[in-house]
Amino acid sequence: MRLIIFYFLFSISLVAQNNFPKDYFGSPLDIPMQLSGNFGELRPNHFHAGFDFKTQQKEGLKVFAVAEGYVSRIKISTFGNGKTIYISHPNGYTSVYAHLQKAVGSIQDFITKTHYKEQAFEIEMYLKPGEIPVQKGEWIALSGNSGASEGPHLHFEIRDSKTEFIINPMLFGYDNLIKDTKKPIVSALYVYPLTPSTTVNKSKRPILINFSMQKEGGFISDKVLANGPIGFGIVADDYDDISFNKNGVYSVHSILNGQATFGYQFDTYSFDDMRYINALIDYSKYKKTKQRVQKLFMNSKYNLPFIKTDEAKGQISPVPNLDGIYRIEVGDFFGNKTIISVPIQYDTTPVLVPAEPTISKYFVKSIKDNIFEKDNASVFFPAGTFYDDFTMNFDVRNSILHLHDDSVPAHTNFTITISDCLIPKEKQDKTYIARIEGDKLIYNPTFRRDTTFSAKVKILGKYKLVADTLAPKITLAKSIEGKWISQDAIQLQISDTGSGIKKYNGFLNGRWVLFEYDNKTNTITHVFNDEFLLNGSNELKLIVSDAMGNSTTFETRFNRSVKK
Repeated sequence: MRLIIFYFLFSISLVAQNNFPKDYFGSPLDIPMQLSGNFGELRPNHFHAGFDFKTQQKEGLKVFAVAEGYVSRIKISTFGNGKTIYISHPNGYTSVYAHLQKAVGSIQDFITKTHYKEQAFEIEMYLKPGEIPVQKGEWIALSGNSGASEGPHLHFEIRDSKTEFIINPMLFGYDNLIKDTKKPIVSALYVYPLTPSTTVNKSKRPILINFSMQKEGGFISDKVLANGPIGFGIVADDYDDISFNKNGVYSVHSILNGQATFGYQFDTYSFDDMRYINALIDYSKYKKTKQRVQKLFMNSKYNLPFIKTDEAKGQISPVPNLDGIYRIEVGDFFGNKTIISVPIQYDTTPVLVPAEPTISKYFVKSIKDNIFEKDNASVFFPAGTFYDDFTMNFDVRNSILHLHDDSVPAHTNFTITISDCLIPKEKQDKTYIARIEGDKLIYNPTFRRDTTFSAKVKILGKYKLVADTLAPKITLAKSIEGKWISQDAIQLQISDTGSGIKKYNGFLNGRWVLFEYDNKTNTITHVFNDEFLLNGSNELKLIVSDAMGNSTTFETRFNRSVKK
């Protein structure tokens, strides 16, 4: 009965696939579709929300509306998705185009007007249906590398317009544009002892299990010998026939002696689900090795709707005198599957590898509020901050708060408070709580009451109070002071070694002009427009401020010939 119910839940999503229009949306690019990232792929702190289309390792390719609709939202950001266009379609879905170089036509005109109206580079606009209509195949933008992009590409999504849930574009027929005959590759299989008394293959620590291919094409692993609750984890990637790079797998299911225990497939999810990736993977191992092991079990139940488990949350408890066969099925959207069979046997062999020692007097209960205090520092973890209970290292030494380390993921914000009555009054407004990351100090927005400072953060680690009294730096590679210039744009370097760049405003002959900031290169660029230029001498001013209010002003004069 448990197996029937489990697969019934998955059949609902399979049936739902037939409800999506397969030939409604076109391609956003006029080149062959190649993916550098697929839907559901495991990324830092989130599941990937769409497709990353390759753009031939360059910017400036034409981007087209995939269907009729209207531009419903535009967001221009220094970080995240960078320059992004949202198009709402009459069939109830919204297509998203991100990391753009720039929009074109009436869309770009609207963006430019809004920049100058709000006198800001970073803007967000919500539009009404009649403002900017578009047709299927209409050229809307140029591909780029803006925001947090790590190379030229087009990030593309399809969302439910009403719920904002992201949906796998493959469900809309994009699978017809890709050839994939390759099975997913499982490169590692781990088994975890899940209680202090559990021993697995003579170890109380997670261990790597060997597996080998069989004649029929499946895999079988070495026998797993255990005497208490255990769980399994895999490292798996998928490849198609045309993209030549690894992507994420579409589905994972596990079955013990014919009974389903754990499973999911990436069809749709919400943005609220994103951070649960840190519960799905072995986060501690990822932080230490950058290897993402997908756990096929839960220690504590977490609310990720597309994961279905049995009553044991995917945990396996071997039984004396009853051997088990644990089956792992890893699939892609095209039906290619890799199957691993794991023989399991109850065993009480003496331990050879003990559990890792834990030395701490602090214990965090994940379902309760937790407050810890020492000297001038305290931390408050609201209930639900963490996925599981854990033993925590907590100390204050040499004015540094040692708050465990970032091998334990936090799902929500928690509050750090540090007091220091010795901070001079003139520096109090310039002081913030910084996270120490190697030799870097990471700024956190900080609230101050007298000499007590508080910050909401999401990462465990080392924290201390830092005063930032240094203003940002502005440099121009080659002086233009008093010179005649003919270039189309001016580019300057801006940087800040403390709290980081927060605001930037440029003025040409006393009028605000648009400067675009690229945080990856620390450059700020203004493209000249004759509307703001004078024939002859022109005055340029740039004011840059950091998060603590320190500011720097750069001024220069140059000459220009203008045809009006």
